[in-house]
Amino acid sequence: MKKTIIKGTGRYLPSRLVTNEDLSRWMDTSNEWIIQRTGIEQRYWVPEEGGVGASDLGFEASKIAMSRAGWEPEDIDLIIFATLSPDLFFPGSGCLLAHKLGLSSTPALDIRQQCTGFLYGMATADAYIRSSLAKRVLLVGAEVHSTGLDISTRGRDVAVIFGDGAAAVCIERMETDIKAGILASCVHADGSLAESLMTVAPASRENPRLDEKMLKEGKHFPTMDGRNIFKNAVRRLPEVAGEALNKAGISLDSVDLFIPHQANLRINQAFAKSMDLPESKVYNNIQRYGNTTAASIPLALDEAIEKGLLGAGSTVMFLGLGAGVTWGAVLYRFPA
Repeated sequence: MKKTIIKGTGRYLPSRLVTNEDLSRWMDTSNEWIIQRTGIEQRYWVPEEGGVGASDLGFEASKIAMSRAGWEPEDIDLIIFATLSPDLFFPGSGCLLAHKLGLSSTPALDIRQQCTGFLYGMATADAYIRSSLAKRVLLVGAEVHSTGLDISTRGRDVAVIFGDGAAAVCIERMETDIKAGILASCVHADGSLAESLMTVAPASRENPRLDEKMLKEGKHFPTMDGRNIFKNAVRRLPEVAGEALNKAGISLDSVDLFIPHQANLRINQAFAKSMDLPESKVYNNIQRYGNTTAASIPLALDEAIEKGLLGAGSTVMFLGLGAGVTWGAVLYRFPA
């Protein structure tokens, strides 16, 4: 049987460390206020002068993942690039990454599922592999949030949350009858809640797409109804976790580690409590990186593997909820 296996992972963070104390010099906030509401202590941002896009971060992460997988760029059948912060309005960052890898005809697919980008990317890669459309898929989640934030008191509720970063996963087909690889994937969307977390402009429904009035009103900055997102996350995450377990036909106790999207530490703690999970079974690193959106789950995965929390025979669940709103879960078992 065709199984979808992770062959290598890699992560990359820009070198500019931004602490909560740094933010307190630019807006009316404090270290205590940020930690109490989000759990975040620091994050990494690209250089202030700019010039670094999502594909640049993704390229560095991809090189690490490919080296660990033993891949050359020519081995890649498909690139899936998950981001809400592409280098350009168009074309997609996947094409830019392919060029940086020295590829001239490999297909590249950008997906815009924001915080659930990795989950949708895993489900898509699995479909390509199981249908024999691809043998090796490079899945990248990369974000440059810092250049699109309102770094002032007006935008503090959102600006303190987000960090920049990238992670890549090399996904490969394996012919085996063992119960391994992607065991189940469940993804959902509800557009009625789109306004809970969004950036309005530039927008094709507006003419012009961006004008001085929009800039003055901050329409080009992200806005969030934090209370509504929190409420939906703490309800949807346990639901979709149960759905994935039922689909895979395994018990909650069979999962060695849960890696939720790193949106807010309080959300992840509420999820753990609702599932009656010990703290050691839910991996969190939002304290160090902030919310890196499409990069957050694969970045945490790479860290967990590095720390020895996951390895041969381990079962892990990835799950999250974000803008759209979209939510989902993926169950994965490492080959023994």
